[in-house]
Order: sequence, then C-alpha cells, then structure tokens
Amino acid sequence: MNNILFIKTSLNGEQGRSNILANSLIERLQATTQANVVERDLAKNALPHLTQAEMGAWMTKEADRSEEQTAQAAVSDNLIAELQSSDTIVVAMPMYNFSVPSTFKAWIDRIARAGITFYYTENGPVGLLENKKVIVVAARGGLYAGTEHDSQTQYLKDVFAFIGLKDVQFIYAEGLNMEGAEERLAMAQQQINDFTL
Repeated sequence: MNNILFIKTSLNGEQGRSNILANSLIERLQATTQANVVERDLAKNALPHLTQAEMGAWMTKEADRSEEQTAQAAVSDNLIAELQSSDTIVVAMPMYNFSVPSTFKAWIDRIARAGITFYYTENGPVGLLENKKVIVVAARGGLYAGTEHDSQTQYLKDVFAFIGLKDVQFIYAEGLNMEGAEERLAMAQQQINDFTL
C-alpha cells in the first residue's frame, strides 16, 4: 500500500491550478498503485504562525506539560505523525511573490523538530525521515524554473533534505499568466499522465 500525504496550499481552492494538476496526479497514482490518500489543505485549514509558547510546549517533558501545552504540542505531533506514516508526499505548490505560501511555511515550522525529524551533529543536521518520495506540482504565473528568480525549488529541496527527504521531484506548470499558458498547462498535464513512481 502506498500511503500518500497530499498537501494543498492554494488560496484559490479547487480552482487553483496547482490543486487541479496535483489532483490529477493523485488520480494517476491511485490508478497505478494501491494508494491510501490523506489530504491536508493548508489554505482551507490554515495553521497560525508558530509562537514561542507553542515551541516551548514541545520542549517541555510530556509529563510536565500543562493542559494548554499538551494541546499546543499535539498540533505538531499530529502533523509529524501524518508525515511519518506516509510513503509519498504530493505538494500542490503555487508561487506567491517569489516564495511559498505562508501557510506552507507554518507547516514546515511544525514538522521540522529537533530530535524527532532531525538532529544536530558536530558535522551539521541529519534528517530522520527516510525512504519517502516527495513530488512537488509547482504552478507559476511566470517563467522561473532554472533561473535565479526560482526561489522555491532550492528552498523546497533544502528544507525536505533537512528532515531526511532527499528524493524530491518537480512537475512545473509555468507561464500560466502569459501567452501560451494553455500549451504549457497541457505539457504539465502530459507529464502527469505519463508519471510513474
């Protein structure tokens, strides 16, 4: 069974082109593998920005946590459990102002936890999540892949590698606010139609 964690981030909901394409990829994976999909829509159910109080709850021993701290720690614990139990992570990723949606960053801030998803050594951090594949379906209004203005690709590779996820693949749908958008969208869809794990 392929356990898939499907992360959505588009403010445009099901009409967002990253979501449309990523939904198509999920359908492709379900048709070609035995798949169980857990969906987390970070736009519909947005996480607040991380606070010192919430981070402090993680650092407090479970037995010493107050009721409020237990509830705060459970948010991160549940998100990490979803990630740990997945084999494949599919991320629908629009580009907003040359970056990732802030709701996605709030998710990252809760799943990157020292001692749980990574730890520090004298040679730097070591990720603790392994043997998982990440597929990013990136939808952009302009043409950025392979240029100095593509601030997403390296960030996503780095942040996933930080927690041990080094198998990261991208499907780009670019220039969607430019002439020729339909052709580029069709090219991305063809990549999805041909996709195999």
